[in-house]
Order: sequence, then structure tokens, then C-alpha cells
Amino acid sequence: MTVTLFAPLDMHLHLREGAMLRLVAPFSAAQFAGAVIMPNLVPPVDNADRLARYHEEIRAAVDPYPFLPLMTLFFRPYDAQTLQALREHIFAIKLYPEGVTTNSAGGVSDLTAIEPTLAMMEELGIPLLVHGESHGFVLDREAEFLPVYERWARTFPRLRIVMEHITTAAALDLLDRYPNLFATVTLHHLLITLDDVAGGLLQPHLFCKPIAKRPTDRDALLAAALAGHPKLMFGSDSAPHPIDRKEAAFCAAGVFSAPVLLPMLVELFERHNALDRLPDFVSGNARRIHGLNPPPRTVRLVEDPWQVPMRYGDVVPFAAGQTLRWQVVAE
Repeated sequence: MTVTLFAPLDMHLHLREGAMLRLVAPFSAAQFAGAVIMPNLVPPVDNADRLARYHEEIRAAVDPYPFLPLMTLFFRPYDAQTLQALREHIFAIKLYPEGVTTNSAGGVSDLTAIEPTLAMMEELGIPLLVHGESHGFVLDREAEFLPVYERWARTFPRLRIVMEHITTAAALDLLDRYPNLFATVTLHHLLITLDDVAGGLLQPHLFCKPIAKRPTDRDALLAAALAGHPKLMFGSDSAPHPIDRKEAAFCAAGVFSAPVLLPMLVELFERHNALDRLPDFVSGNARRIHGLNPPPRTVRLVEDPWQVPMRYGDVVPFAAGQTLRWQVVAE
């Protein structure tokens, strides 16, 4: 049996820089026509020179694949001149509340003071991508941020707002209430719960932010994806860290899923008799919502079991050591 996907897109991807970028980027480029690239590097991608250099580094790392890096800026209170000059070079601007996740120390500390920038983004048609968490109790952080989304959705009705890597049934409910709200969801949040992370021995390679939630939340997300929710897009949030940053005190947040994304998604959707819904989840919805035209590329998967390596370089992948039934056929 063969599964063919047209122009699959990863709408939330961390590629890092330097040697790590060169290690991980080919896994994404082998499976996807393009991806939305996160800007929370050190220093962050928040100006034209940094943006151009990072774009070139990515293009070199994914060569010779026909892969489109959809670049983002780290949210700052930009002026109109800067946004107008950069508009044609970026896909979106990514907002991190200060200190909520990896490399977000320079994020937004006052969510009410940034509305002039949001108004300019609305006028210029620049999407807003948001890591939507508060600093409250870890299981409540996404829920506590939902009123912020509601305020922005009402105040800026023409601003495309993407709730990134949602993890709760409550976020799904909010998604249906405002026409300018959209969402991405990861592979790992469709599969795991907090029990998988910390129910027995701690599993540091499953620790991420937002943290995996309850079975009812996982099941609601999976049901929405399998049903073909038209406002839900696939975004892996694949986020590599070396072993010494994961298997350590102060474990870094992030799941490195890039090598297994499409094989595991095909297996998941096949198991639930929903393979016909997978093309929209991994491509069609994003192209329609954002008007994207990625490279006209097809990716083919065949049923041919393989074992996920225990590590790639010094990074442990999601599902390490497991046998997967599907694999991508090399171009």
C-alpha cells in the first residue's frame, strides 16, 4: 500500500542554528514542502539582517530538497516602517510571553501594551502566531491564556491569530467561536498525556511546553484532527536539544519528532480509518487559511517497517527504538 501527500507543510518547526541545524533540517526537508520556522534563537530573529542570514543558513542546510522556509520574526513593538520593509520576507510574527518556554526571556511582558503593533499587523495582513501560556499552575497555563485570545480576536477581527500547539479541549471550543482564530497541533499532543511524561519514571525526552495534558484533552484534539476540523493545522513543534540538555537537571523543554512525523501520522490516521482526512490536516487547511503556495511536491510513503534509531547525532528522537510501519520513499 502507498500513501501520497501533496505539498505537506509543518506549520511550527524549530531548526536551531549551526551544527544542530545541519543535523535536523534534512529530516524536515525530506518529508515536507515547507515549514514555518520559529525565531526564538539566541539572539532572536528580530531584524532584517538576522532574518536574511538565518534564511540563507536554512536554505544551505536543506539543499537539494525543494523546501520552502516560511520565516517568522520574534515579536517586538515594531514600527510601521520596519514591518512594511519586512512584510514580503516573512510569513508571520511569533509572540512569546516573557519566560514561558525555551529562549523566550526577551518575550512580551505586558500583553496590553502591544496592541499598536497588533493593529499594524492587522492592517498589513501579517499573521500573529502565539505561544499561549500564562505563568500559572502548569496544567492551567493554556486555559488561563484563552481570555487573551478572545480579547485580541474581538479587538482585531481582521488579524489572523494562530493558537500554537494547543493541548486542551477548551482551546478547541474557543477555536469555533471566532472566525479569525486558528490553531496548530503537534503529533506528540495527539498521542501522549502527562502520564507518559511523569506517571512513572520521568521521561525527559517527552517533556515539552505546553506540557502534555489529560487523556480527555488528548482525545478531544485527536477527534478534531481525525474529523477534519477546517481550522486545525499540523505543526510539529519539533524542538531538538542535545542529550546533555535533556537528561539533566533543568531539563530543556522540547520533543524532537522531525524524523518520524509523516510515518507516525499515516499510521495514526490509518488506525482510525481517517486517511482521507490527513491531506487537509498536513497541507490543505494551511494552504487555504493562509493562501500559501508551497513547492508543487508530492511525498510518498510505503508500508515497510523500520526501527527508529535511539539517537541521531546527540539528539534522541520521539519514538526512539520503536518499529514504525510506514516510511517515506526517498525522492
